[in-house]
Amino acid sequence: MLDMKWVREHYSETADMLASRNNAFPLDRYIKLDEDRRNILLKVEKLKERRNSGSKEVGIKKRNGENTDELQEAIRQLGDEISKLDGEVAVIQKELDELALSIPNRPHESVPRGKDENDNVEMRRWGAPREFDFEPKPHWEIGEALGIMDFDRAVKLAESRFTVLKGAGAALERAIMNFMLNLHTTQHGFTEVAPPVLVNTKTMTGTGQLPKFAEDLYRCVNDDLWLIPTAEVPLTNLYSGETLKEADLPKYLCAFTPCFRREAGSYGRDMRGMLRQHQFDKVEMVKISVPEKSYDELEHMTGCAEKVLQLLGIPYRVIVLCTGDMGFGAAKTYDLEVWLPSQHTYREISSCSNCEDFQARRMGLKYKPADGGKARFVHTLNGSGLAIGRTLIAVIENYQNSDGSVTIPEALRPYMGGMEKISA
Repeated sequence: MLDMKWVREHYSETADMLASRNNAFPLDRYIKLDEDRRNILLKVEKLKERRNSGSKEVGIKKRNGENTDELQEAIRQLGDEISKLDGEVAVIQKELDELALSIPNRPHESVPRGKDENDNVEMRRWGAPREFDFEPKPHWEIGEALGIMDFDRAVKLAESRFTVLKGAGAALERAIMNFMLNLHTTQHGFTEVAPPVLVNTKTMTGTGQLPKFAEDLYRCVNDDLWLIPTAEVPLTNLYSGETLKEADLPKYLCAFTPCFRREAGSYGRDMRGMLRQHQFDKVEMVKISVPEKSYDELEHMTGCAEKVLQLLGIPYRVIVLCTGDMGFGAAKTYDLEVWLPSQHTYREISSCSNCEDFQARRMGLKYKPADGGKARFVHTLNGSGLAIGRTLIAVIENYQNSDGSVTIPEALRPYMGGMEKISA
């Protein structure tokens, strides 16, 4: 969440920020509620002063043998009024707290202003798309022909937007996962974590998935548990409510997990294949940083995700998201988009974001500066390193051959038992 004191004191700037993010947060309602709360608190403070003064007067009168019945009744009525106003404050505070959780993060000054994805800015490209001497096929046609993907049986087991991988397809997915984890842990300095994939409401709220995105999540009926949409949720919350030492920062964490999202509202788009799934696997990177270094850490994290694609030899581009297309909790986001030959375009495969202190405020995560100053909120960052299913798609489509086979990128062959090609 934002520093709501800052929001109160910067109304125009906040209103402009919300407009740039296409967000309908009821700012006027929040400001009015906050003003009402402060006015009531001032009234309560004055009533308490009168009550305290009256109590002292009762003591004096009693010592002087005077009757205090009328004064004590007046004090009791003051107490009743204070209790009534305290109740009003509690109701207002509850709504304020709920509203505070629904306001988006402030974009960093370097983020381009824009309405939607059409206003995103391309930063760079790597690799040239392959020129095929045949018409490249989409991954689902290749996978079904090779017998490594089964969409019909996945629907029988669950519903649409699920996939069964078999044989070399399942092995390729596992190879990609191991390749990414080994790269990030041995060359990029990340510590591998195996977190729960079911987390409680407090944890989901800490990283900003709740309450805003409840409809996109899967929840257990009989427990206060949610299936994670990304390992960002448990990894970032590992230190929630703690005050870390500056000497222990930055922290680099990564994890492989299955992820679960309803993909609500996306029906009609990417219905075929594996591009939009309710269940998918991902290697996630998370960083916890001091504020002064978090944007250097964002550049490094983006570079770590890029390295995966470079070693796989898959063309991609990096774009910076505009204010209107950026995620709820992000202050700045780079998207990596990979080239898909069957679509003749680039599609997202990773998002790397700096959330600054937005998540840290929600989860109460601070650090103690080395100079002994007051504890400060950390900055948190997250990024896909990468989405495994989409990487599998990119490998299959970019390395397909005219005979229907798929060449295994050299970087993955050690994880595939030396296999060089997937053939029917």
